[in-house]
Amino acid sequence: MDDRESLDRSSAEVAPSMPVPDSNVGYHTTEGALESERVQHAPPNAPGNESPEVVAVLRSDIGINTLLTRLKQSVASAREFAAFLKKRSSLEEEHAQGMKKLCKGSHESSRRPDNRQGGYAQHYNEVIGIHDRLTDNGIQFALSLHQMQEDLHDLALNIERGRKQWKQTGLSAEKRVQDSESLMEKAKAKYDSLAEDYDRARTGDKQSGRVFGLKGPKSAAQHEEDLNRKMQAADSDYASKVQIAQTQRQELVVTQRPQAVRAILDLIHECDSGLTLQLQKFANLNEKLFLSNGLCVSPLNGHNNEQTQRSLRDVVYQIDNAQDLNHYIASFATRVAQQPTEIKYHPHPEQYPSPGYVPPQNASEQHSQGSPRQHTFPANGEPTPTQQSSHTQLSSPLYPQSSMLAPSQNSDLTHPELPPLRPVFGVSLDDLLKRDGSAIPLVVYQCLQAVDLFGLDVEGIYRLSGSAMHVSKLQAIFDNDSSQVDFRNPETFYHDVNSVAGLLKQFFRDLPDPLLTHEHFQSFIEAARESKLCSSAVLVVIGLAYDSYWATRH
Repeated sequence: MDDRESLDRSSAEVAPSMPVPDSNVGYHTTEGALESERVQHAPPNAPGNESPEVVAVLRSDIGINTLLTRLKQSVASAREFAAFLKKRSSLEEEHAQGMKKLCKGSHESSRRPDNRQGGYAQHYNEVIGIHDRLTDNGIQFALSLHQMQEDLHDLALNIERGRKQWKQTGLSAEKRVQDSESLMEKAKAKYDSLAEDYDRARTGDKQSGRVFGLKGPKSAAQHEEDLNRKMQAADSDYASKVQIAQTQRQELVVTQRPQAVRAILDLIHECDSGLTLQLQKFANLNEKLFLSNGLCVSPLNGHNNEQTQRSLRDVVYQIDNAQDLNHYIASFATRVAQQPTEIKYHPHPEQYPSPGYVPPQNASEQHSQGSPRQHTFPANGEPTPTQQSSHTQLSSPLYPQSSMLAPSQNSDLTHPELPPLRPVFGVSLDDLLKRDGSAIPLVVYQCLQAVDLFGLDVEGIYRLSGSAMHVSKLQAIFDNDSSQVDFRNPETFYHDVNSVAGLLKQFFRDLPDPLLTHEHFQSFIEAARESKLCSSAVLVVIGLAYDSYWATRH
């Protein structure tokens, strides 16, 4: 019978007879009543409920390696969930801190005088307070997750240290048995080889060639005796190697392997239980967070609770916009000034330079004649019938002073047939300067102001034509009284900035003397023909014009 088979059989016979300690984790099974009772009351996944396949794997040579691989997976899972908790805690804390700052900023902004006050401000602050309580819940949730992450991280570190320790202990024992068995195999191979040589020498099977020793050729008897002595020595060595291998394997199977298996199983159970516990805590914390947030948004008020909290829906739905508006307007009741009994129009004396002044009736006729309209005054100094008619219309209630500011509200006053009390179109710049005292005519100033305010983004402001009807109405308004026109209000020019540009072009076209004047027209032609004439010479030529023309050009 082969000695290797006897060694394996002896090792297998030792295993069932091993003593089972009380702290057994399921590696061995017994038929005792105590063990049966423990298995009967154990949960489905508790140690002691292993199937025969599991027991066979744990008893085999791959048992420790299998458990170490499983323990490594448990540690990796614990670290993965710890990383998840760390990231989730960071996100929750960042969100809560951001919400905290937002609530604080919104609460401070609601107190500013440029925001709505009264009932709206009260309800809005209550909404912010609900969000503030939600933020507190989020901060507590983040702190709990951070603590769970630290606990799970520490658990993973401890388990990993234990895994490395038992990996070294268990695998070193397995390695020693494997080394002793390898030495035993080598001793057996040497013993078998010498036994075969001795058998051939004893039976007369001669090898080719002669056998030489240190002192010369050996005889057959000497050679046989020498082989016998070596075979006996090899047999003794092989027997000792078998004894050592049996002892180490018995120690491995009885003591070292079960101890390592129990320790690794304990580490696996500890790691898995800790991970499961943290998962359960995570689920409970999420339920608590959602429940707390739900109670903040919509609290459950008991029947015996006198101080009840309103839900977010109730707070928002109790905002009364009409009541807030009425309270705001009523707060200014003490600032209301006493209204005048009657509004009358009082013309300024400067509007009429002299008693005999007659305003021009048609600006186009003046432009066609090429000279300003001459003012005629009667010899007796009394106003003409035309002037009396103008005075009558100006003093009538049909022409209030405020009508010039909003022509769109009174279509009768914006009609082109308004009386030209102070004509602007067709009047020379010198006459306008003497009459109004302004180097730049008001129509030019108002038109440029309107273009600067409302026309810089309009394409083709001076190229595209406006409405002819609007231009005609605006011309009549300026000829009536240009001092009452304010183009800062776009309603004054019907929100048509192209008509304003057309009105400005119309004013320049109706000037009796062009902006560059007839007098210096030839000088400009000569200056343009002289290519070597510098710009300063052109400025000198331009400076020859009158002050009013110079101011209007610039």
